[in-house]
Amino acid sequence: MDVKEAIEKRRAYRSLESVEITEELVRDLAQSAQLFCSCFNNQPWRYVFVYDLEMLKKMHSALSQGNKWAQDASMIISVFSKSEFDCVIKDRKYYLFDTGMATAALILRATELGLVAHPIAGFSPKKTREILGIPDEMEVIALVIVGRHSETISPVLSDKQVEAEKNRPERLALQKFVYINSIKE
Repeated sequence: MDVKEAIEKRRAYRSLESVEITEELVRDLAQSAQLFCSCFNNQPWRYVFVYDLEMLKKMHSALSQGNKWAQDASMIISVFSKSEFDCVIKDRKYYLFDTGMATAALILRATELGLVAHPIAGFSPKKTREILGIPDEMEVIALVIVGRHSETISPVLSDKQVEAEKNRPERLALQKFVYINSIKE
């Protein structure tokens, strides 16, 4: 699978079935993030790969009600960083951008391996820090929910979520976000 195919196949599915998580898989996904670009090669990203069943159950308490489907995940990856880990040039802080790019590489690698890696914002950063022992000065940016896509629709999904399982949600037209040479028309 080439990069374009991985981008096209990547979906934020919510109907998951379990998949075996191994140290080799964790290392593989982590290396995809490790090799990605960052400002002055600072590599500001930090991850906790959670796949122990007891720890996964603890992480369920950090999820918002709308992300109940994530309880079927085989792994939850906590993505975190802080501004001081990366370039700060005048008022531009690069850590969120660089961490996002590295996480996208990890997600695309998971897609290539036939997995769903669904980033979510619906969780409690405070609870996540408490459960995983992440220091308070760190910003928990996202959780990535990992499993294998199930053809059986999860019964906890809303009607809107069920529709998104069946059909890729509409994407913005290119002319809505692409400009050539200037924003001015």
